[in-house]
Amino acid sequence: MSDDWIDILSIPLDHAKALAFVTDARAGGIATFLGTTRADKNAQGQDLVALDYEAYLEMAIPQLRTLSEAARSQWPIIKQVILHRTGRVELGEASVLIAVASPHRHEAFSACRFIIDAIKADVAIWKKEIWSDGTGTWVQPNLPAGA
Repeated sequence: MSDDWIDILSIPLDHAKALAFVTDARAGGIATFLGTTRADKNAQGQDLVALDYEAYLEMAIPQLRTLSEAARSQWPIIKQVILHRTGRVELGEASVLIAVASPHRHEAFSACRFIIDAIKADVAIWKKEIWSDGTGTWVQPNLPAGA
């Protein structure tokens, strides 16, 4: 069994299953990050109703694997999960799920932050905001501070 679960899925992300995957007696810290669709309004006062995600799978999956390896080279990761949704993600639903198990909590937190920042900056996944009038707006990547 691999110590990494990396995938891009068109179905809801299962936080309990991800937590079970990374749970390990060697881990003193498990950190998880869920990126969810939040309620928002655009400049015209329209409500956000969902996000639509698209991914270039042939590029994005290898990019996620590279991020996994980069995280492992910096922190003593025991197990990790990196999952991203594609398709329509409704308000309150998770679009990205990261779980990292390591010997100590600060390593798990640091690895989670590194992974989410790198996904948003470098991975071939794009999102479109869907507004209450049915229009959509493509979103530019959120680059980490200083990038």
